[in-house]
Amino acid sequence: MVKMEKKNYSVIIGTGCCIPEKRIGNDHFLNETFFSADGEKLKKSNQETIEKLSEITGIRERRHAAEDQQASDIAYLAALEALESAKIDKESLDYIIVGHNFGDVRLGNVRSDFVPSLASRVKHKLRIVNPRTVAYDLAFGCPGWLQGVIQADYYLRSGDCKRVMVIGADTLSRISDPFDRDSMIYADGAGATIFEAVASDRPIGILAHAARTDALDHAYMLWMGKSFDPQHQGNELYLKMDGHKLYEYALKTVPLVARESVEKSGLRIQDIKKVLIHQANEKMDEAILKRLFKICGGEYKPEVMPMTISWLGNSSVATVPTLLDLILKGKVENHALAPGDNIVLTSVGAGMNINAVVYHMP
Repeated sequence: MVKMEKKNYSVIIGTGCCIPEKRIGNDHFLNETFFSADGEKLKKSNQETIEKLSEITGIRERRHAAEDQQASDIAYLAALEALESAKIDKESLDYIIVGHNFGDVRLGNVRSDFVPSLASRVKHKLRIVNPRTVAYDLAFGCPGWLQGVIQADYYLRSGDCKRVMVIGADTLSRISDPFDRDSMIYADGAGATIFEAVASDRPIGILAHAARTDALDHAYMLWMGKSFDPQHQGNELYLKMDGHKLYEYALKTVPLVARESVEKSGLRIQDIKKVLIHQANEKMDEAILKRLFKICGGEYKPEVMPMTISWLGNSSVATVPTLLDLILKGKVENHALAPGDNIVLTSVGAGMNINAVVYHMP
């Protein structure tokens, strides 16, 4: 019997997340004034607007960071939890990669602060002495954490490093226009995952991944723009999106990237135990999953898709690592993972960027 040569695989050894304590229910928006993109006050009542958005997105509650917290603060808290989960020396990390969109944004000051990088801020807060723990940020829209995971996989497979921490953190509540109904979608949060290079004679951990950027015709479906309030005097820029076009794009394209990753792994869709999709829109995620099963030739199984958007909202790069952490720690009802299970993680966001990773639980 021929013994197979061992190869390096990227395996999760620790996870953590920071879910802010401040709960913002849908009733919070009943007294807001919403305008359309052309500055006209919405004709529907706030109650109708809230109910419609909740019906489409599934959001009933979201979390906002505390007044004295910024993205780097909640990233640090998620990192602490991941280190505790992994039970490793923080000085043994070779890389700290932080995916985010807006840097640190102070409450009441809609300005992005990127210097120093959030990754350096997290390393500083962790009091890591080792200068070989390289810390850098990654801006890739909502798929930023997952793209960091893909980069980590290349590092770990190369044999040049042993451990990489990848964090996704954002405070979307700080850059959302209170006069835009889409502000009800956005939330704050952070998730962290530590990967380790493990030599194995069989495939484990990250099996395959795929990514794409459609910037020619789709770059500006998410952009920064002025407040919808026609009386607003400031020059601040807020997060804006073309929700309808984004929905159509995601439904058409995300399943293709997810299928590509599954095919690269050598698995079939029937072999996948869970599909973790960026928590942006409940209806959209359901449609993406149905299309994925259809184009892969498998029977649709809604039970493979866990969701947290109903109570956490859309925290951008934090949604997938937070969801993963909660499942691994038994905190998502009716969803669990065991050794031998295969999962797909996939995300879509500004750019427009899409990526997917197939992971085998060792």
